[in-house]
Amino acid sequence: MTKNDKNEIFDDDLGVITKEKPKIKKPNMYAVVLINDDYTPMEFVIYVLQTIFKKNYDEAKKVMLLVHNEGKGICGVFPLDIAETKANQVVEFSRINQHPLECKVEKQ
Repeated sequence: MTKNDKNEIFDDDLGVITKEKPKIKKPNMYAVVLINDDYTPMEFVIYVLQTIFKKNYDEAKKVMLLVHNEGKGICGVFPLDIAETKANQVVEFSRINQHPLECKVEKQ
């Protein structure tokens, strides 16, 4: 027995009908990007990277310096829902602490 569509069915040599496993597509990945501003203290950016993105101090400092020197830096790459959640957490936490730190999500 043979069927030619996306879920092909085959009759193997033993007379057992098997169904081909559907191919699972990996989700698109999105970068969470911090945007530099002239007001948010470097120490606060490091703290955000450590708490929201679970970076150790050295990793957080490296990203913070990239944001400071280049104007932006990638905090991490995640599936869309996680990236959006983390970006929202950054903005919300920054506003609570009266900082204008901005964050955006970019498709990779």
